[in-house]
Amino acid sequence: MKEETRRDVVNISGECNAVCKPAALVTFLCRIYVPSCHYLKYKAPQPSVTHSRHLLTFFTTLIPALWSSLELEDLVKKIWPLLLAQPNDFPDKEKEHDSDDGSEIKQDGVKRVEAITKVWSPGMMWAVFIFLYLVNLVDTLLQAVHSSLVPYVTSSFSQHGLLAITSVFGSIIAGVSKLAIAKIIDIRGRNEGFLLMILIIIIGMIMKACCKNVETYAAGHTFYWVGHVGLSYIIDVVLSDMTSLRNRMIMFGLYMSPRLASTFGGPKIAELFFKYSTYRWAFGSFCIILVFFSIPVSAIFMYHEIKAKKLGYLPEKSQRSIWDSAKYYFVEFDIVGMILTIAGFSLILIPLNIATRVPNGWKTDYITAMLVVGVVCLAGFAAWEKWYAKVPYVPFKFLKDRTILGACLLSAFLNMSIFAWDTYYNSYLQVVHGLSIATAGYTLNAFSVTSTILAPFIGLFLRWYGRYYWPAVFGIPWCVLGTALLIHFRQPGNDIGYLVMCQVFHGVCGGIWAMTGPLAIMTQVTHQEIAVVLALYSMFGSIGQAIGFGISGALWTNDLPREMYKALPHDAKNQTAALYGDIKLQMADPIGTPIRDAVVHAYGVVQREMVIAGCAFLPLICICVIVWRSKPIDRQQTKGNVF
Repeated sequence: MKEETRRDVVNISGECNAVCKPAALVTFLCRIYVPSCHYLKYKAPQPSVTHSRHLLTFFTTLIPALWSSLELEDLVKKIWPLLLAQPNDFPDKEKEHDSDDGSEIKQDGVKRVEAITKVWSPGMMWAVFIFLYLVNLVDTLLQAVHSSLVPYVTSSFSQHGLLAITSVFGSIIAGVSKLAIAKIIDIRGRNEGFLLMILIIIIGMIMKACCKNVETYAAGHTFYWVGHVGLSYIIDVVLSDMTSLRNRMIMFGLYMSPRLASTFGGPKIAELFFKYSTYRWAFGSFCIILVFFSIPVSAIFMYHEIKAKKLGYLPEKSQRSIWDSAKYYFVEFDIVGMILTIAGFSLILIPLNIATRVPNGWKTDYITAMLVVGVVCLAGFAAWEKWYAKVPYVPFKFLKDRTILGACLLSAFLNMSIFAWDTYYNSYLQVVHGLSIATAGYTLNAFSVTSTILAPFIGLFLRWYGRYYWPAVFGIPWCVLGTALLIHFRQPGNDIGYLVMCQVFHGVCGGIWAMTGPLAIMTQVTHQEIAVVLALYSMFGSIGQAIGFGISGALWTNDLPREMYKALPHDAKNQTAALYGDIKLQMADPIGTPIRDAVVHAYGVVQREMVIAGCAFLPLICICVIVWRSKPIDRQQTKGNVF
């Protein structure tokens, strides 16, 4: 055995010197590996000094032979500078698989936007950036004005407690419709989706400006919120079309800067409309302004689409009949799945907010029926998607990726946590701390100011660092601090500065995750799939927002009237319903009077419950970030003249 082993080693050593090409190396290694496995499994004796010496002879002969035959010295000289480089300097080993080389199937909407970016000049590209920025500014300002005025809108119908309910339905429909919007802009085009969202916003704002009851206002708000959320989503997709993956977050960060204007301008504009005009004119005025700034964006896209068609970059339109097109879009948009999703979430969340307003509370027949039908709809949606849908409404294949799933769940749980305690925050600041509409808005928007200021710098850092995982993890302690400290500080009698501090903490984590969340999911897909995964991410966020509204609304409608009744003086207990329904009546008495103190006490109890409910989601938020994969962002994803 000893002589055979020694002879094998000598023969192998001789073959090492003959290895000079990779193909020969593979053959050589196979000749070593297969007999070695057989020998070690069936013939090898127990290890000894002699065998160790044979192995040492083998490796001391093999390694120098490989070093010289493969020219490993030159390879090390090439690799060594990479070991000293920054993470974003490493070549992405998945680049050739992930970059858009034209091999994957692209829908007409994606082909159109790629054709447009090929034919426009850099100057026109920057013009689109500027006009989109202005549209985003107007939309953000409108949202800030709306947030400041909405307590007074619902109070004008003596329904201040329905503030959360009017938001639940809008959030659900807006979230679920994201995937439909994604299919519209992928199949039809970005410009068509952009114009559709502007139209939906205008319809919603006109309904809100002309409403004469809370039901019409709620319907108008649903239209407005679908358009508002859809417009923000389409702007994100267009920015993704116009930027490289590495520079994308810089532009995303810059497009968050209108929040600075809306933070300070929005509440003040709302206050001026409230004092010197009406909320109806506030909504009507912004309709006109939004349309004015939207026209140039659409015109530029239409002009360059025509130009691309003349140059032969655009595919011919299909010749389907109207009936064939209707059937095609019915299947593509999975109308059945969309209806089941909207109905399921709505019928479960709305009863949580209205149960205390119906005659027999939770024992009311239609409350029970709504909950049962809601559960059945969601179960039916799962069955439909699994066995019957030709084109699934929810692209479950993306949720098999732990980074995409983690980012989507982060968006959902973060919104559940925030909106569980944020929905009635504006009312709390005015009633408990006696702040004006403008000052309450400034305090509330400290979150937006912080995240907006940080966002461009986070984008620059991500471009330099080249990865998103550890920056995302850095946001966890800020989120935990910002939420947990509210349990102690969000009580009557505490200084308002502590509340601003907590908002700043939330702004830090919000700015970090607003950048890293979308980047994490876009890094996993190709250009064709960007719109879908962004819609999925946004859908999870909107559904989480709706659940947060549902939690806050349930606590508010169930607990606030009871706490008010317990705290009010005996001779004022008959005013409980009136006080609960009107924020202006709540603030009619000065701070320090018995009725105002009773209202303040009730607010403090319920607000504390809301914050505790928000804290319950913190462990899930941490897990959702930790499960991400760290992946480099330095690869090609878009085509044409892009930033």
